[in-house]
Amino acid sequence: MTIRSVPTLDDVAKRAAVSTATVSRCLNSPEQVSEATRNRVNEAVNALGYTPNFGARVMAAKRTNTIGAIIPTMENAIFARGLQAFQDELRTRGYTLLVASSSYKSDVEEEQVRALISRGADGLLLIGHDRSATIMNYLAARNVPALVAWAHDPGAVLPSIGFDNFEAMCALARQVMSLGHQRIGLISAATETNDRARARVLAVRHVMQEAGISPDNLHIIETEYGIETGATAFQSLIDAGHDPSVVFCGNDVLAVGAMKQAQKMGINVPSDISITGFDDIEIARVVVPELCTVHVPHRKMGARAAGILVDMVEGRPFPHTTQLDATLEIRGSLSSASAVR
Repeated sequence: MTIRSVPTLDDVAKRAAVSTATVSRCLNSPEQVSEATRNRVNEAVNALGYTPNFGARVMAAKRTNTIGAIIPTMENAIFARGLQAFQDELRTRGYTLLVASSSYKSDVEEEQVRALISRGADGLLLIGHDRSATIMNYLAARNVPALVAWAHDPGAVLPSIGFDNFEAMCALARQVMSLGHQRIGLISAATETNDRARARVLAVRHVMQEAGISPDNLHIIETEYGIETGATAFQSLIDAGHDPSVVFCGNDVLAVGAMKQAQKMGINVPSDISITGFDDIEIARVVVPELCTVHVPHRKMGARAAGILVDMVEGRPFPHTTQLDATLEIRGSLSSASAVR
């Protein structure tokens, strides 16, 4: 069997009848090379099956052109839309994405941060502001840019792009309370280490106080995000005899689980009970009735996060905070309290 030698930069230059410097410019800064020359070089690259020496480029640039992203979960679609837009924008800027999941566990996130940085990630995308001083010091000591998404906090140490979880949930809660609801159920993720979930719970409490509704009328169950966990939590609320007229859910996945369980128990949504979600992922428009929720601009957030993080890595000016709007999507799973039988 004949073993073919690996084509080199010099081989491409000879075939295209240009210098190795021209080949390098064509591959790294194509806008600096004429179209005719680019075509000749690209033809040579394709014909020879040449692949640039990644290691040499890393040593020259002192960057890997790799960005790490640590998301809380890969088990549902909460982050998928934003992460796809993030990757698409990184690709246009010449960067590759590495993704890890923390399973909503701070110690796992710390492990993933260290692992991605040890593998040469130039920057990190993180979700939310809740993390230990240890990992914050670790990031600062290694001078690795990190950007927080899905949360907006101008006073936080790390720069962020996201929306105000508190205000977004307040807007939904005010809409719900305006319909006369006073017996409130809430299914949330664990709030101790999740600033987004914590802000949403605080928002419901705040709007209840605004409306003069007793805090005793609020019954909260914390659980992991998932359709089945949402169903189990809904069952627990009803079995406990709280008799809510509306159940807020911390995201659409929990809400779909709650709606599924309501149907199984013979409880009609919304004539027997209203259910709301948060995120506006695709499943919110597939269930019947369609889910009343908060629309989060996932794709816009992901694309803009990529641009900001690349600017951070490459030493260009960047905004410390970028706030996006989250908007209400009033749909069929919410009705007035008077409509509840």
